[in-house]
Amino acid sequence: MVLIRGSEEKEERERGMRLGKYEIGRTLGEGNFGKVKYAHNINSGKSFAIKILDKKKIVGLNIVDQITREIGTLKLLKHPNIVRLYEVLASKTKIYMVLQYVNGGELFDRIASKGKLSEANGRRLFQQLIDGVSYCHNRGVIHRDLKLENVLVDEKGNIKITDFGLSALPDHFRDDGLLHTTCGSPNYVAPEILSNRGYNGATSDLWSCGVILYVILSGYLPFDDRNLAVLYQKILKGEVQIPKWLTPGAHNLIKRILDPNPRTRITIAELKEHVWFKQDYSPLYPDDEEEEDDDDICTDDEVSSVHDTLQPEAEKDPASPPRIYNAFQLIGMSSCLDLSGFFEKEDAAERKIRFTSHHPPKELLERIEKTAKKMGFLVQKKNGRLKVIQELQGQRSPGTLLVAAEVFEISPSLYVVELCKHDGDTSLYRQLCSKLSGDLGVS
Repeated sequence: MVLIRGSEEKEERERGMRLGKYEIGRTLGEGNFGKVKYAHNINSGKSFAIKILDKKKIVGLNIVDQITREIGTLKLLKHPNIVRLYEVLASKTKIYMVLQYVNGGELFDRIASKGKLSEANGRRLFQQLIDGVSYCHNRGVIHRDLKLENVLVDEKGNIKITDFGLSALPDHFRDDGLLHTTCGSPNYVAPEILSNRGYNGATSDLWSCGVILYVILSGYLPFDDRNLAVLYQKILKGEVQIPKWLTPGAHNLIKRILDPNPRTRITIAELKEHVWFKQDYSPLYPDDEEEEDDDDICTDDEVSSVHDTLQPEAEKDPASPPRIYNAFQLIGMSSCLDLSGFFEKEDAAERKIRFTSHHPPKELLERIEKTAKKMGFLVQKKNGRLKVIQELQGQRSPGTLLVAAEVFEISPSLYVVELCKHDGDTSLYRQLCSKLSGDLGVS
């Protein structure tokens, strides 16, 4: 006879349980307020990771904003190098985030067990990291906690950025255009964050990417000390010792990223033109992702009718099955879990705006297309997105416009429309944004 006690007994009870279409398996990781468990879709057989969060702990630890920020952010991000959020379910006591399963573990564990990588392998991972971070920044998302532990590696050796709990969206910036919340992990935090005078989120994210690159190529941290005060002094000075075995190109790039002065630090655009970075560079774009089969991912409509719980089948009471809600429905019902601040309008003069709408996605895209055509634009459709284009004599020119339109579902009755200007005339863009948000937005 085998006796199972305490957490082992609870772990054994949880295995084989059902959450809608998902069967719960082993624990992949555990934190202060929840676990991450392996799961598979019983219909498609595909693997997923389910982050199970305890609502009482979330409220007790005062991290409600952190959790809702992560959910709201991941709903907007679809990139080959970012962990995908497929579904969010909830019961009265738990929130379940159904995430992409990445079976290679953390990049931290890989470096800790195998040591530094070759420049060729390290460069490939760093290129993917920059692609993912650049994509986030282009969508107005600043990660703010980039570190080896938040970079996962899949079975093909490709990276996936995860953990957006400390991320910032456009409405987190103050009137000075800067962020002011001190956050991040000590060894990876940028010096301007420590200075407590406001910081450019994109620039500070890049510093953290530089620390990651340094560790990948050297096997140890550029700034480290058990005493936090001493550690922060080292970071503020930015006096980093570059390993002698690195090539001049790697040496130069690391020095330019780990520049303690954010004003002279290399930008992502400049980094992508750096000779060392560009070697064997094959960028991945969102359109390069394989489309998921509809049968393999629960839709929000399906979620709203789910009645399965995390009880073993034998213990279920068929007479009164507890309801599992779409988490966005549940969040909307709760005053302590409010997502309403995530989607404020941005200045139409900027590259992108977002506005909320109650119209369903199909209708939204049809009306956007109709409105754009009335205004004299050409419209192209691809993978559920629209590209609004105005051309002169078949050639794009400074007087033309290229705008991408995409719709994201937040709940069965609430959607976010994102308009992103890639090129062209700002005044035309203003007119288009004003017309669409006025006609389709939530009043």
